Amino acid sequence: MRVGAQANKLAEVIGGAPTPMVAVSTLLTDAESLAHQIVAIGARIGLPFVAAATDISSTIPPAGADGRPLAETVFHWVDPDLRYWEDHGFALRAAFIHASRACSEPFQFSGGRFGSWRPNRALDAITAEGPVDTYGVGAAIVAPAYLPGGVIGAVVWATADVGFDVQAAFAAHAAELHILALRFVATYEEAVGGSDQTPARLTRREIQCLKWAASGKTDAEIGELVAISLPTVRFHVTNAARKLRVAGRSQAIQRAATLGYIGAGGANAASGPMRTRATSE
Repeated sequence: MRVGAQANKLAEVIGGAPTPMVAVSTLLTDAESLAHQIVAIGARIGLPFVAAATDISSTIPPAGADGRPLAETVFHWVDPDLRYWEDHGFALRAAFIHASRACSEPFQFSGGRFGSWRPNRALDAITAEGPVDTYGVGAAIVAPAYLPGGVIGAVVWATADVGFDVQAAFAAHAAELHILALRFVATYEEAVGGSDQTPARLTRREIQCLKWAASGKTDAEIGELVAISLPTVRFHVTNAARKLRVAGRSQAIQRAATLGYIGAGGANAASGPMRTRATSE
């Protein structure tokens, strides 16, 4: 992404009243300071090359208070000619980013394989997909950072040395790297997209209806399952959507899921006891 686009986004955020302007500037300065800490710890543990995304769904790279991408001013990659932050399709091709969508814990990469603190089937499946395009990386530690609302960031510490003992570095430093990555991503995202609104508060019945809807049940089926009328089911779903500031059933389900109101779904998704309407009703 070009610097101008980042500057425009920052200008939109900063261009408000004086008080928010100071707060945003401070947060951006804090984020840049954390970026320098990220580089320093990487150099100390033998992983001197860094790439970072504060929102892997966005084509806009994190930037400093001057609007310049941190990938140009602070972070440096194994291949100095790879300007990944200008390639809008890079996040869709890069295995490190792909793995960050599947694993919220820190993980390491070496010898063409991903691994973490514990056996991880998702990482094993990504390894099994085939040869990984390493972009010059011999070994790496990746720290995903999951934020409220569904934002995922990631910081990659890497070396070109294929003989680097990444497992020892991971065992010693993964927790510290994870906390630092989370602080960096959260601070930066607060600067460019933070909100002073509290999360919507849904009632138990609204959550129950949305959970059953997420598991594929129709409004009529939900009414039978929780022993309420069809209009009442629709009332709860509509009311939940209004609180979540979205339009419609599907958006309400998606938004409730990102806020942690809905789990993996399925037959046991509904909170509270499941009741079947008596046949006489």
